[in-house]
Amino acid sequence: MTEDATSTEAPATEPEATEATEATGAVSAPAPAPRRLPVTDVSLVVLIGTSGAGKSSFARRHFLPTQVISSDFCRGLVADDENDQSASAEAFDVLHYIVGKRLAAGRLTVVDATNVQQEARRQLVAIARAHDVLPIAIVLDVPPGVCAERNRSRPDRQLPAHVVPRQNRELRRSLRGLEREGFRKVHILRGEAEVEAAEIELEKRFNDLRHLTGPFDIVGDIHGCRSELETLLTRLGYTVARDAEGRPVDAVHPQGRTAVFVGDLVDRGPDTPGVLRLVMGMVAAGHAICVPGNHENKLGRAMDGKKVTVSHGLQESLDQLAGESEEFKAEVRAFMRGLVSHYLLDGGALVVCHAGLPERYHGRASGRVRSHALYGETTGETDEYGLPVRYPWAEEYRGRALVVYGHTPVPNASFVNNTICLDTGCVFGGSLTALRYPERELVSVEAEQEWYAPVRPLITDAPGAREGRPLDLADVAGRRTVETALHGRVAVREENAAAALEVMSRFALDPRLLAYLPPTMAPSPTSRRKGYLEHPEEAFFAYRADGVRHLVCEEKHMGSRAVLLVARDAAALERRFGVAGPGAIWTRTGRAFLDDEELTGAVLGRVRAAAERSGLFEESGSDWLLLDAELMPWSLKAVELLRRQYAAVGAAAGAALPEVLSALEQAAGRGLELGELTARQRRRAADAQAFTEAYRRYCWPTEGLSGIRLAPFQLLAAEGANLAVRPHDQHLAWIDRLVAADDESAPVLHRTGRVLVDTEDEASVAAATAWWEELTAAGGEGMVVKPLASMVRTVRGEGRSGGLVQPGMKVRGREYLRIIYGPDYTEHLERLRVRSLGHKRSLALREYALGLEALDRLAAGEPLWRVHEAVFAVLALESEPVDPRL
Repeated sequence: MTEDATSTEAPATEPEATEATEATGAVSAPAPAPRRLPVTDVSLVVLIGTSGAGKSSFARRHFLPTQVISSDFCRGLVADDENDQSASAEAFDVLHYIVGKRLAAGRLTVVDATNVQQEARRQLVAIARAHDVLPIAIVLDVPPGVCAERNRSRPDRQLPAHVVPRQNRELRRSLRGLEREGFRKVHILRGEAEVEAAEIELEKRFNDLRHLTGPFDIVGDIHGCRSELETLLTRLGYTVARDAEGRPVDAVHPQGRTAVFVGDLVDRGPDTPGVLRLVMGMVAAGHAICVPGNHENKLGRAMDGKKVTVSHGLQESLDQLAGESEEFKAEVRAFMRGLVSHYLLDGGALVVCHAGLPERYHGRASGRVRSHALYGETTGETDEYGLPVRYPWAEEYRGRALVVYGHTPVPNASFVNNTICLDTGCVFGGSLTALRYPERELVSVEAEQEWYAPVRPLITDAPGAREGRPLDLADVAGRRTVETALHGRVAVREENAAAALEVMSRFALDPRLLAYLPPTMAPSPTSRRKGYLEHPEEAFFAYRADGVRHLVCEEKHMGSRAVLLVARDAAALERRFGVAGPGAIWTRTGRAFLDDEELTGAVLGRVRAAAERSGLFEESGSDWLLLDAELMPWSLKAVELLRRQYAAVGAAAGAALPEVLSALEQAAGRGLELGELTARQRRRAADAQAFTEAYRRYCWPTEGLSGIRLAPFQLLAAEGANLAVRPHDQHLAWIDRLVAADDESAPVLHRTGRVLVDTEDEASVAAATAWWEELTAAGGEGMVVKPLASMVRTVRGEGRSGGLVQPGMKVRGREYLRIIYGPDYTEHLERLRVRSLGHKRSLALREYALGLEALDRLAAGEPLWRVHEAVFAVLALESEPVDPRL
């Protein structure tokens, strides 16, 4: 019996098939009580029996209420009467719909209905097959007289006298053919005693090894290359054990790692028996697990005497095995018959199979699943070599489990959408490759020679560049919910997603580089101090109220936010991101910061040289760095904004107010009493002058690198590391080294000033306040106050942690706020103090959590679509309406 009776592509059987025969009550005498009924944990259980056989009582006794779907209940849903037989057709439509939804979600489902008619069972078996789960029949064969008496005792169910005998006749006709109908297990309980004594025994699926967490060393297609396998295992740290004849029969890792083989152990290569002897020994000793490849499937059928086409290296295996003992060949046949199509490992985070497996098949059991796991899926076309063209399922894969497979030779193993193909063509003269998990490190050994000439050269028709596949519209379109480790689920509205999609599709740089977007930042709580809208004391008090004692105040540069991806060389960027070049600089909306590619390259070159001299590349163990920074002057990026908005206001005030004052002075000279009006207009003129001076401080001419200032303040990420979670004083120390390593003769990199604060120390708070006052009095924008540690949560009673505190609060100076709120904003402070900060603070927290989530996913080597999901959500949230002055 195959995994699915309808399958014509998967002739090999899983171990479940053998068990199905053993568990079939239809061909064995009734067992004495108690009777254990094995039921697979994800399956469709169909209860079969005449009305009154006790199916509902049996279901209540052995299964959860949510697992049982009864026809009576569904009849009541559609007709308000569970006994209304005229509603049966609609009721079974509902029942089938619910069953399908539960099976799609991987839930054990029990159907409580008579199911004595073959047509009723046929529909249920079809639903089970459609969702690749095992259909299991449990028959309650209770004497018709008992059933009739039970129905008579129920006032709500008075059936015509002919119903139970008719159902019993249908049941009798059904008993012998249930397996032929497609049920993988059939349990028949004869009589009331067996029904009462029965016990359900839930069994895990054979492919469910989620309890094994590794670490694992997953080995690609070997194809009889025994010597290379020994070399690879040794390089991975395994000690190879040998028998009396010196043949390898086991390998054990001193740290308890487990080898996992993706199949195609056999055919084509020089020593298929040697590979089998070693792998079988490791599996038997518990040092390895193995899934079958299509070559094991074919070899096993040939050894069992079935008719197969001898091709693709099968003859080599048959010839080599001919010299082995009958005992060894019997062991090989048993080993290959016992192989399971795929395995779920490490809590479901890892799936290993031979030819790849879409997420909908993970953990499922059917001929269709087995066929895909062994052979993959083709487009129906053939290439110029006459070989089938593989369907690029990995490009569309969006599952959370890492799928590791082989089958289609590729020159180099690489990750694509959380999948990786490890067949690097060892038998064709390529290499034998293993993946260390969870480290995601690749280890390879070169083939000793070309053992078998390939029909097609080792060029990729399978995934190639690391994560180098385009995003799908479905990855970002519509309403979305992004799961973050720090802030739970963050919802993105559909209209905001549409706006963000418009921005990214028209203006954003290459999405393969866009690994992070910085979050917005909320201002400090509104100050009640006379003459101030924002003041440091409110920020210090707010953090102290949240239980945060140690803070860092960082100088806020008046420039434009810039994210820099700096590569050590062009090849490094291409290896990691699939895009060659020096790196990239982008804005908060994902657009290229500078239109001039040459200038962009010059800025990145200065940062790269400083990172090299300061040792940051070496220290981080990475060939690329991601930095958060301010790029100045403000006019470098916002020149149009300055011209249209700020300069226009200043120019208009400069032109109009002197004329107004002149007219007022002339009127006063004629004796009119205009003292108060004149004083107010003088204040307006002074405010306008202050406004112009305020924005001009942040504008100056540049030519090439001359005049450009870059002030990095955080090192976000490097290969395999989310550095943004490190304390801020460590970031500033890194940045100081970077700045110090810049060219002193014409520096581009600038230091970020800072002051450390202890909120419980009044002197420390006073010193930080004085620093801010001095900074802003000299024309500085202000400062950003942050918890010294990253990812800080509020402290509740008894030391319990609460929600995230604000990752930073900006405290802007009085003169800078004149740019934001208008020249004469100080005249309206009381009205401006009534500003709502709740939405801005919520937005800052959500975007911060999404940014760190993106960096976590990047560091973990997750696929581009997973990283981009969080990055895109940040941009989408920026479409939420909020006061732009905050």
